[in-house]
Amino acid sequence: MKKMPKRFDMNRRPNKPKWWLKIVEFIAAPFYLWFNKGHVKTEKQVKKLKGPYLIVSTHASFMDFPMVVRGIMPRSTGWVMAIDEFRRGDWLMYGIGGMPKRKFTHDIVTAAHMLRYIKQQKHTVTIYPEARFELAGVNERLDGALGKFCKRAGVPVVMCKAYGNFINSPQWSKHPYRRIRQEANIYLLCSQEEINTLSADEIQAKIEQAFVKDEYKWQVDKGYHTKCKKRADGLYRILYKCPACGTEFKTKSEGIHLWCEDCGAKWQMDTLSRLHGVNTDKGFSHIPDWYNWEREEVRKEVRSGNYHFEDDVRVEDYYSTKVGFIPVGNAHVVHDKNGFTFDGVVDGKPFNLNKPVSSMYSVHIEYNFLKRGDAFDIATSDRTYFMFLQNAQNYLTKMHFAQEELYDFYVKEKERS
Repeated sequence: MKKMPKRFDMNRRPNKPKWWLKIVEFIAAPFYLWFNKGHVKTEKQVKKLKGPYLIVSTHASFMDFPMVVRGIMPRSTGWVMAIDEFRRGDWLMYGIGGMPKRKFTHDIVTAAHMLRYIKQQKHTVTIYPEARFELAGVNERLDGALGKFCKRAGVPVVMCKAYGNFINSPQWSKHPYRRIRQEANIYLLCSQEEINTLSADEIQAKIEQAFVKDEYKWQVDKGYHTKCKKRADGLYRILYKCPACGTEFKTKSEGIHLWCEDCGAKWQMDTLSRLHGVNTDKGFSHIPDWYNWEREEVRKEVRSGNYHFEDDVRVEDYYSTKVGFIPVGNAHVVHDKNGFTFDGVVDGKPFNLNKPVSSMYSVHIEYNFLKRGDAFDIATSDRTYFMFLQNAQNYLTKMHFAQEELYDFYVKEKERS
């Protein structure tokens, strides 16, 4: 019987970036930005910083990485990244200073790596605290312990806030690129003095305020048009509920149009990404307004006690860089006020797993992940499972809303009271 390689080691200590990979980054980043209409402005206060600092960045597309590289040159940075990104090769991910993280878990291992990187190796670290790509060009939720970590790290906090990255390559339709201007501003968010004097809650509030954004409003305000003829492709992934008839999961989109297959209502997206009714006066012109309306609808379901979802899933395990993803079994998932509950067979053994609502303030979703189907990932202390939905169509965005609303209602509000 063939012996399986060693499972991915989360405890492996990260390296400083290799000198030769830093050179590659320094050469590649400016060219990548130029070719993709990317622009970065770094404020003088950041350039004057002497020691290590913590960079917190918005996260909308791959462009976020070369923007940081270009913005802090000739400095380099370590990167906190999802464990599955290491499928590209340990030599590369650890070589550029990568630190693996299991998403939406209370992970002290990664925090320890970051603190060691900053305090012992005296090196800057970049994190994307939204922990996933933006879904609708607006900011996603942050971990509530971010302010506490900043206090613990004890170094200045630098913000990288980018616009245009999402519209150019949205998570639900990454290609073709929309060829729109993309720009980032890198500035000092919390000075050393502020880190020393502000409370963790005050730092948390300051970071959360800095992350507030709306790319679609920015596009209209700037007047940046996109002539891409497929700009609405995939839009139905996030706009899954029809505001004309209220039906869910019957919307479709292609080219510059979005429509409901149930009632026939149709909208057209203009070159400023605004929606206009073709045969209906119902709906939303501003995409984030539609997105937020859907969230409100899910919130009502959660608070009335009516939210419930179940489906069969194919279970894949991210085993290691060398092995990659392994199909390990099948299960039935129920998502409700008890969290995610799985019942099935994995690795030839009974698989019973519950992730209570309190354990996850959000859930990471992937539309057609690696062209293998819609998936969401569930992490334990030593496993990262990717759960591929087998029957439900276009459910992921609603699941994303539901987990956050469940957490708010059953965890955050109870803590406040």
